[in-house]
Amino acid sequence: MADPKKIRVDLRKNRSKPPREKGWTRDFREDSDQNYHSTERIRAKGDLSRKRTIITDQKTDGDSQPDDTIMPSIDVSQCQLGRVVRVHGLQNVIMTEDGTEYRCTVRRVLKNLSIDERNVVTTGDKVWIQTAANQEGVIEKIEPRYGILTRKSWKREHVLVANVDQLVIVAALAEPYLKPHLIDRYLVAASMGQLKPVICLNKADLVNQADFQSILGLYRQLGIPTILTSATTHTGIEELKDLLKDCQTVFSGQSGVGKTSLLNAIQPGLELLVREVSETNQKGKHTTTTAELIKLHFGGWVVDTPGIRQFDLWNVVPPELDGHFPEFRPFVTACGFPGCSHLQEENCAVKQAVEEGWIDPQRYYSYCGIYQGTESQEWSE
Repeated sequence: MADPKKIRVDLRKNRSKPPREKGWTRDFREDSDQNYHSTERIRAKGDLSRKRTIITDQKTDGDSQPDDTIMPSIDVSQCQLGRVVRVHGLQNVIMTEDGTEYRCTVRRVLKNLSIDERNVVTTGDKVWIQTAANQEGVIEKIEPRYGILTRKSWKREHVLVANVDQLVIVAALAEPYLKPHLIDRYLVAASMGQLKPVICLNKADLVNQADFQSILGLYRQLGIPTILTSATTHTGIEELKDLLKDCQTVFSGQSGVGKTSLLNAIQPGLELLVREVSETNQKGKHTTTTAELIKLHFGGWVVDTPGIRQFDLWNVVPPELDGHFPEFRPFVTACGFPGCSHLQEENCAVKQAVEEGWIDPQRYYSYCGIYQGTESQEWSE
């Protein structure tokens, strides 16, 4: 453990932008004989910074904060190590190493830290808690994360889950219809979060499977495990269980694709709630309302996440996007210009590879959509 050190950290602003100026000073008469003295602040502090000094044992670069959120130093002999099983608003359910669950709040200094995330605690986090009576407690410290699935939500980072090994991207072949470009966005998120991707094409009983062999072949050629499944006929369930065994896995995908139904088929007895897809707009109805960590009886853990309607990538740097498309890598260095965007430049080896059939046009189209959307919405900010 590093030596404890005092460091200044940024806290969330407790006020928004200053209120509109009301011109109160105009109401004073210039010829007034009264001397008006006041120490009361008329305008709010607004964007003025809030800071606090804390003692930390984390390694820092000088007095600046590292990429990871600075955590205060604690006495671990007075705390227990646990893992966040699920989050319910201000309450977090923590399971300790002995299997006991505690409902915990977050220490105020952690909750007030100025971070890009919507919440400082997420499902899967490893935390130190100080327990109290009635199986309640307080989260004192959050351990550094690995293996995260994150997205952009309301211009902030929304970490769906942390400390997992692989991402099962669940997509439906029908009801709702298949969206390959959404799968490609998830693959970029998995690459950025250092997660092993698995593609699960569900509801195989509703379609002619021969019509989707090209999709299977496309992703399998990229080295990504891709399987056809059906929670109704149990197609592919055993193969999926083999991939989940002894792993930390997160299930994610569009609403209504059957994530929860698959988990019920994988582990009978869970009896997680499911709902039907809307017949009018082919969109799923939200049933799972919070990400929950579930222990599998055959080994491993799985996180069932709420379905999404839109998956915007967080913190993607457009010039680095081609590194998240593995089939692009052999051709990037052959482009005529350094830092080629592979969109409009001449002598682009990637575009030539698309024309010659070395890169699938659908994947290239996904790349262009992500690049242009990210460039206009995030990179320019």
